[in-house]
Amino acid sequence: MHIEIRKRKEKKLYYLAHSFRDAGKVRKFRRYLGADLTEKEIKEKRKKWEKPILDQITEYKKINDPLHTVLSKKDSETLNNLINRTDIQIKHLSEEDWLHFTELFTYDTNAIEGSTVTVSEVRNIIETDKWPAGKSREEIAETYGVAEAIKYVRESRDHISLDLIKELHKIVFKNSKPFAGEFRSKGIEVVIADAYGNIIHRGAPQQKIITLLTELIIWYNENQDRYHPIILGAVAHNQFENIHPFQDGNGRVGRLLLNNILLKHNLPPVNIELKNRDKYYGSLQAYEKEGNLRPTIELILKGYKKLKTM
Repeated sequence: MHIEIRKRKEKKLYYLAHSFRDAGKVRKFRRYLGADLTEKEIKEKRKKWEKPILDQITEYKKINDPLHTVLSKKDSETLNNLINRTDIQIKHLSEEDWLHFTELFTYDTNAIEGSTVTVSEVRNIIETDKWPAGKSREEIAETYGVAEAIKYVRESRDHISLDLIKELHKIVFKNSKPFAGEFRSKGIEVVIADAYGNIIHRGAPQQKIITLLTELIIWYNENQDRYHPIILGAVAHNQFENIHPFQDGNGRVGRLLLNNILLKHNLPPVNIELKNRDKYYGSLQAYEKEGNLRPTIELILKGYKKLKTM
């Protein structure tokens, strides 16, 4: 890591820069420190920004091989045994079942992201087109959007693709967000912090979104016959959330993508309930930090046990 100095008119502009090799090419990250700095200021700013630059490079490099690096043969066998030990009664949903699932999934998946629309209000919106008083147009639009997206994944033949991912986002947010169906544009990065300001997740750099999603799609297509569909869906969902390709709405699209993959393998859909939100976030953290897929698998299996009571 080194200091770069550029002259602009009468000023000296200082940058902290670091070069690294990625896929046979030399890449460089720079951070602007300021103009006409003293030696003391340079030292202070360098100390402040060295770690964030290294963290950013780590994020840039990660997620190249979604499963190979996080799931050994032994881990795969353990997860398969976990799935096979669970009494999953695979059943095809009737239209009445689908309506019930759509209403529950729409409520929970939006509520996880902060929607205040209640279960009964979701039911009224979907079944009678009755809008609840006191709710924002955005919340109502996203209620319709999620329900429509569930119908879309039922009818689509596509397992996973860039077009499918963008279409799901467009359907859910077409009447609530101006960037519906569009990946993050240049300069828009995602950093998620907790209530204390601690960074708990940093999305992939914007310039690598397409590359990472494409690698995930290739991995999925190459491994469909190798892994159980629940493992495939869990990895696709978690990797998608790691990449965080959209400015907002990644959670809902990721959960729709999970169900799309399950359905394409003739498995029923699964709902992650609001009451399990903390466990859900914990499962994403376990995967991102440790490559541990088990919490996500357990959450999916828990959802299947709940489905049996429908």
